[in-house]
Amino acid sequence: MDNDFISTVSHELRTPLTSIRGFSQTMLNSWDKLDDETKKKFLKIIEDQSNRLINLVENMLSVTKMQEEKDDFVFKSANIKPLVEPVIAIIKNTYKTHKFVFDYNENTPEIVIDKDKFQQIMMNLIENAAKYSDDNTTVTVKVSPAGEFVSIKVIDTGIGILPENYNRIFTKFSRIDNPLTRKVQGSGLGLYITKNLTEKMGGKITVASGGGETVFEVLMPVKSVEEQARAKCAR
Repeated sequence: MDNDFISTVSHELRTPLTSIRGFSQTMLNSWDKLDDETKKKFLKIIEDQSNRLINLVENMLSVTKMQEEKDDFVFKSANIKPLVEPVIAIIKNTYKTHKFVFDYNENTPEIVIDKDKFQQIMMNLIENAAKYSDDNTTVTVKVSPAGEFVSIKVIDTGIGILPENYNRIFTKFSRIDNPLTRKVQGSGLGLYITKNLTEKMGGKITVASGGGETVFEVLMPVKSVEEQARAKCAR
């Protein structure tokens, strides 16, 4: 693991840990002086920073596996619909002011994927769409056949991405600087992991932004288990 990675991760870990320690110490030292509303506010900050820490550690582990070239994919034929629906439900519970639309074409064929890794891809993309768009806006997930592929589009009406940043956002620790991203905490690892997982399953991911929409599209090949196994061995 390179020194830049360790240095950046150390900085990212320090921020939520400092917040957790600071607000915990304040509550312990001043419990009787704090009103109930303030206690709830501090506990919510501790919870949010703990979740941020958990997500960061999970992303770090994913990146470490990629760098060590550990290939622990388990490919199985799967219907996308029952994999995406629970992901949307989880994210909807967090982003309660957003509307989520799942547009699923019933003619969509099954694809051969690692189900856990595919859900991780969907979690990253759908959560990003909600995270980087304003309250009371709509996030749409559209699944449909696309020739020899299945297309999964995640569409939001957030601040948008400039064309010169299309490739950059998929690199490690990359975050676009704009008023919305400054308000949202993130490690800059999610899309890097998403791209790697997609490509290791034989798929590809693209982004396009314009006309008030940002669209991330994942194309997963329609293959049999045997074809996927042969492709895996060829890599």
